Amino acid sequence: MDADQLKYLRLLSRSYPTIASTATEIINLEAILNLPKGTEHFLSDLHGEYEAFEQVIRNGSGVVKRKIYDVFGNRLTDAEMNSLATLIYYPEQKLDLISETTENLDLWYRNTLFQLIELCIHVSSKYTRSKVRKAMPADFEYILQELLHENHLVMDKSLYYEEIITSIISLERASEFIGALSRLIQRLVVDHLHIVGDVYDRGPYPDKIMDSLMNYHSLDFQWGNHDMLWMGAASGSRVCLANVLRISSRYLNLDIIEDSYGISIRPLALFAESNYGDDPCTAFLPQKTAITEQSTMEINQIARMHKAIAVIQFKLEGEIIARHPEFEMEHRLLLSMIDYDAGTVRIKGKTYPLKDTHFPTIDPANPYVLTPEEHELINRLVSSFKNCEKLQRHVSFLYAKGSMVLTYNNNLLYHGCIPLNEDGSFMEMTLKGKKYAGRALLEQFEQIAREGYFRTSGTSEKKYALDIVWYLWTGATSSLFGKSEMTTFERYFVADRETHVEKKNAYYKLRNEEKICHQILAEFDLDSSGHIINGHTPVKEGNGESPIKAGGKMLVIDGGFSPAYQKTTGLAGYTLLYNSFGLQLVSHQPFTSTEDAIQQETDILSTRQVIETETKRKLVRNTDIGKDLLQQIDELKCLLGAYREGLIKERHNS
Repeated sequence: MDADQLKYLRLLSRSYPTIASTATEIINLEAILNLPKGTEHFLSDLHGEYEAFEQVIRNGSGVVKRKIYDVFGNRLTDAEMNSLATLIYYPEQKLDLISETTENLDLWYRNTLFQLIELCIHVSSKYTRSKVRKAMPADFEYILQELLHENHLVMDKSLYYEEIITSIISLERASEFIGALSRLIQRLVVDHLHIVGDVYDRGPYPDKIMDSLMNYHSLDFQWGNHDMLWMGAASGSRVCLANVLRISSRYLNLDIIEDSYGISIRPLALFAESNYGDDPCTAFLPQKTAITEQSTMEINQIARMHKAIAVIQFKLEGEIIARHPEFEMEHRLLLSMIDYDAGTVRIKGKTYPLKDTHFPTIDPANPYVLTPEEHELINRLVSSFKNCEKLQRHVSFLYAKGSMVLTYNNNLLYHGCIPLNEDGSFMEMTLKGKKYAGRALLEQFEQIAREGYFRTSGTSEKKYALDIVWYLWTGATSSLFGKSEMTTFERYFVADRETHVEKKNAYYKLRNEEKICHQILAEFDLDSSGHIINGHTPVKEGNGESPIKAGGKMLVIDGGFSPAYQKTTGLAGYTLLYNSFGLQLVSHQPFTSTEDAIQQETDILSTRQVIETETKRKLVRNTDIGKDLLQQIDELKCLLGAYREGLIKERHNS
């Protein structure tokens, strides 16, 4: 045994100071290896749709109802099982309704408590007692341990258990106890959550989703392009901030900025009124995906703000493109291609008339220079974003839990794409003077994105990193974007739709081929039995597109949580479950409302499709956690040997 190993074992002995404690931990870990693998839950492209997200999180994409059926399928009616499921999803709200309509409430409490305890015993059966105990609320930990881990059929203790339930009811703690049991069941049916990108934009409540995720027991996050935009804005990127405000204006979501995050956009409103007050801004009228409460006056004001921030965005993008010839984006310098007298723009060698020719803040001789008022405005907004405590808390969480790509239990998770050339080779990009492709490119993107947040403001490293963060939103070799260009200017100012086309990266065609999927898996050191879990592009099931591609190697789980996509997708999202028996894809129909779910006991209508079944039930030892545990066991066995060889002395408490 060399000196470094002995030094490490001495450090390890502080946690396991005796032969007995070391042997006990080895026994414990070896036992855990033989438990069934926990259930993983995959979601993607939530886009601010908090109510639908909460329903799917609370029901575990149907896992809760499946467990209820397993336990009570032969004893309860469908209506009774639906009622029990709704209680577990929304215990407090459902209890309020039940207390108003149930005559013998004590009897209902008694029956329901026994049902929940039986269900909880079932869902906790594949975990250690220690793990279940840690998931319990502190106020009820002792009682729950007694009820969940003892045999209720033993006659000697039957009166004991009956008395616990009776006391809970008589002491008027039944509602709280039902709530605790319901949340424990929700907690135990899913062991780990994967969010494969895009919490932000489109929908109204990304902040509520972020708050919910921050309270979730175990998760990881693969950044999406819309998340990256908000991360850039929170980091101090002026151009990312302009994009955030433009998109929020476009989809009538400025309430997210003002109400959810408490950031005043009055400076933008005043600037827009001053510079675009007599401009109808027709091309910038916000898109209405539902009935809105805004008046015509408010809509017109938002349109002016929309145009004002869009022009600022185009100017700021021009500055970045000029700084970075390696981005190869000179063709996007469209403010330079405008003939301001003729009202036309030249794009890719062809001249088009402009739908809107009113540019009061653009100097044709220097179109990318901000006016003093624009400069002051954008700096004030940057300061507001950087000093918003709630936004910074959310973005800090994204950096702590997130990544560009993740390998987990032999699966590869990423939001957008692995940029490919037409021949299937990995696209290259120059970063900091060096070329990267494939895995190395995504690793560099991630490192630089982190620099954008953590580097000191005003440094050249910070400035470069934030330019890359913007590139990740819109660049042709970005793994988050996956298109040749973002034709934002054309969609506002040019009527001819041929200018609106954004060519997808070759990846989106080639990902249908098993050979390409195997190539990508191998690039990340995964074998051919693994799968790629992908989001970003809505699956158009209504047009016959399948989320299962390349013989099951590629699973695309963006099915349209956002109502804006549901006409295209034909449904309201996909989620994925991976438990000890295999992979299951779950497709969801649109969610009506939380109120309907509680009052009418209507769950999201979901359909399961088995993707792959394990020939032998997968155990913890077959997972990434299992690999870590095996390494810990090896180290503990070395420590045990060191004790027995007299190399390390035991330390007993005196």
